[in-house]
Amino acid sequence: MNDFYIRNVTPEDVDELFALSKLVNFINLPSDKSLIEKKVTASFKSFKDPNSDLSKNWYIFVLVERATDKIIGVSMIHAQHGTETEPHFYLKVDYEQKFSQTINTGFTHGTLKLGLDNDGPTEIGGLVLHPKYRKLKLGKALSFVRFLYIANQPKRFKEVIHTELMPPLDKNGNAPLWEAIGRRFMNMGYKEADILSRNNKEFILSLFPSENIYMTLLPLEAREAIGKVGKETKPVQSMLESIGFEYTNEVDPFDGGPHYRARQERIQTIQETKNVEVKINNSIDQTKRYLVYVPDKDYDFRVELVEGKSEGNYLEVSNEYAELKGLKVSCVHI
Repeated sequence: MNDFYIRNVTPEDVDELFALSKLVNFINLPSDKSLIEKKVTASFKSFKDPNSDLSKNWYIFVLVERATDKIIGVSMIHAQHGTETEPHFYLKVDYEQKFSQTINTGFTHGTLKLGLDNDGPTEIGGLVLHPKYRKLKLGKALSFVRFLYIANQPKRFKEVIHTELMPPLDKNGNAPLWEAIGRRFMNMGYKEADILSRNNKEFILSLFPSENIYMTLLPLEAREAIGKVGKETKPVQSMLESIGFEYTNEVDPFDGGPHYRARQERIQTIQETKNVEVKINNSIDQTKRYLVYVPDKDYDFRVELVEGKSEGNYLEVSNEYAELKGLKVSCVHI
């Protein structure tokens, strides 16, 4: 674990992040160098001096391999997703009952209805880990570091934390729900609409159906994708549910991926974050993995990945982490 650490992003990281973004479908930070540069600049400022307008604050975390100084992973927080000028859009998943006394027959229909939020929650997302390093189980550290930061800076974020998960896509990277609804009302492909929505969401409100959409009228592939996650996203879904997140019965209007939320006080990882002093003990048994937020002269936020044991007000570690001895730190096990 001492081979890696996590820190806040810096302007010098843009090229490496751009290269990393090409490896997977990057929801919050797509493979667009100018967009990445813009958000990295916003993140660098947010860590130092956050804007009073939370929607302008981004916090990007990078996972670094110590030996090569190479960025191998990234995750992020957007302090507010959904404003008057850029609403948070969703499809509400609901049910409607129909019954005819004449023929004594009734049906329960699944429905989708477009909704929007002008005062949205904090959003976590943008987690990418280089495929070469996935066997080392570093994804959890990249995910949990966001909660460690929120635990230490709760006032910088909304009370509700939101995340959107990727649904199953077809072999061409298209979303079945988009093909069934979006393409028919907006006359463009899924990826084209996704790119356009990053800068202008007006077309969604203007062109998307405003009344109930009955799921029974959709193709089977589209119905089966609503609120579901892709195979690679299932571990993320399980992790979120295990720490307090719940499905909101809302999905993304483009791809049908499920939305999950939890209040800060209900997120287990935030509640288990505590302040301790590090001490050396070379005979520890039954160690756990910890994220340890340590002071650093070069970065506004740096976290070490540590094997140790929490005992009272102390975190016991071996000599492998001798440089942490005596430090008062914030930590959480992962």
